[in-house]
Amino acid sequence: MADQSIISALILGLIEGLTEFIPVSSTAHVLLAGHFLGFKSPGNTFAVLIQLGAILAILLVYFQRLLSIALALPNSAKARRFVLSILFAFLPAAVIGAIAHDFIKTVLFETPMLICVVLIIGGVILYAIDRMPLKPIYRDVMDYPPSLAFKIGLFQCLAMIPGTSRSGATIAGALLMGTDKRSAAEFSFFLAMPTMLGAFTLDLYKNRAALDFNDATLIAVGFIAAFVSALLVVRSLLNFVSSRGFAPFAIWRILVGTAGLIGLWLFG
Repeated sequence: MADQSIISALILGLIEGLTEFIPVSSTAHVLLAGHFLGFKSPGNTFAVLIQLGAILAILLVYFQRLLSIALALPNSAKARRFVLSILFAFLPAAVIGAIAHDFIKTVLFETPMLICVVLIIGGVILYAIDRMPLKPIYRDVMDYPPSLAFKIGLFQCLAMIPGTSRSGATIAGALLMGTDKRSAAEFSFFLAMPTMLGAFTLDLYKNRAALDFNDATLIAVGFIAAFVSALLVVRSLLNFVSSRGFAPFAIWRILVGTAGLIGLWLFG
């Protein structure tokens, strides 16, 4: 049984890292996989803690870029505007997430049927947007004005519904408002840093009473798996998106959502 739990933790960690930064909804994949694997974690603390692996992965990849922006702040108006844009984009999710956290975690996250349906709907929408003949105005995240960033942040709030995808909502909103595909994906990376850190901190605080470090081995396995797989995704996603767009992810969402519905119908 212990070996089976370790294998489940490894699978869930890999799923978290592989899906966190692509528009397919890591939350949906981890929750559905945990449901069908029969993996139980009081207060979803396992899912909360392994997220830190994905967060550390993107911070590592972007460390030099973040450092250069920080060093440029005193002398560069462009750097200051970029930081302000990220803060503006982060603000809506921070406010709504803090207010609605308990409802999201105790109601929406416990409804596998809803997650599958949202996966499918989101996949159809993402596919349609990817195929639209949109003409980008912005091609560099450093050029995004704060007003545009705030609107993208409003789109990110849709990800409060599990299955929507934080990166998917962010990218779809950015594309509709005049960005190109590569910079839309990269902006979702930068926005992920404060958003995921904020969500991680809030989840950790809310679930502090349910934290159980007796399963430290399972958490460590999931954490390492999430870190390594997220590292691979972050390093390769921008080039993939530049050449292939987001249609493959949209199709994947539809397939996973459909498979989830069939699985729920057959096995409950």
